[in-house]
Amino acid sequence: MSELPVTFACGLYDRVLPLYTKEVQPAGIDLNFIVLNDPRTIFDRMGGGLEFDAAEFSGSEYIARHAAGNSPFVALPFFPSRVFRHSMITVNRRSGIKTPKDLEGRRVGTALYTQTAAVFIRGMLQHDHGVDLSKIHWVQGALDHAGSHGHPSAPPLLRPVDIKVADPSKSLSQLLEAGEIDAIAATGVPAAMRHNPDIVRLFPNYRELEQDYYRRTGIFPIMHLVAMRRDLHEKHPFAATSLYAALRQSKQRAWTLARNTGALRYMLPWMTAELDEIDAVFDGDPWPDGIEPNRRTLEALVTYMHEQHMIRAPIPIEDLFIKTYGPN
Repeated sequence: MSELPVTFACGLYDRVLPLYTKEVQPAGIDLNFIVLNDPRTIFDRMGGGLEFDAAEFSGSEYIARHAAGNSPFVALPFFPSRVFRHSMITVNRRSGIKTPKDLEGRRVGTALYTQTAAVFIRGMLQHDHGVDLSKIHWVQGALDHAGSHGHPSAPPLLRPVDIKVADPSKSLSQLLEAGEIDAIAATGVPAAMRHNPDIVRLFPNYRELEQDYYRRTGIFPIMHLVAMRRDLHEKHPFAATSLYAALRQSKQRAWTLARNTGALRYMLPWMTAELDEIDAVFDGDPWPDGIEPNRRTLEALVTYMHEQHMIRAPIPIEDLFIKTYGPN
């Protein structure tokens, strides 16, 4: 019997590289791995046009669509992207912002209010630092270029939030440098930080804070999951288990290779020390898949989305992911 052709769009991360090179292959599937290293492009094409059979997909957009009902997707508990976000809140020193509470009453740029990174940043500011999010004036626009950040298809917010669209002729970076906004909470640091000494991180000791945050909360923010077209899953239910198993095997292969420090696999001079630190902080596995090892992070995301008016009520984590055979 011929193998099932499946298109899979994803960034070419180390954890999926063995799947791309076909060192790892999903059983019964002829996988066409489409490399797209701009996640927003993947989300817009998958969410807006169902262009792929499976894809890396925004966690918050998937959950919002699932909660709204009639979602065309199902999800696998494999997480291509996870990022701590303390390092990605930047301020203009001339604004006088020195602490998270100082963000209240200020204009804070965000690339996309509904994106997962923004949800986690706001949740961390609220729960860890007591910031009243309702007192922040949000300004939405692209970080380093004029205009919008993609074309998301997520459902609208359930309550009004103080969000204004940025000047379409300027990037958030330019607005921050000009003092037209006071801070940015985004998926990276603005270009202005590379040349303007007034643009600085709110948390300069972010590495220390992020490690402490993880030790206290168990949260390593999950940005993306793997979404599969519901029609494909219903017609070929084996495909989800097969792809999930291959993704898990690919990640484990990448992690094994990273630990071979006789010849460094990545351009990180102190990679051996990094691996030792990862073992100490994460007990050997910084990038777990499945539901249970990620429950606290996933429950935090669902809680934040409810508090931030993106879903009507918290959703049981098991309801977000389809059943696959093997560990979950």
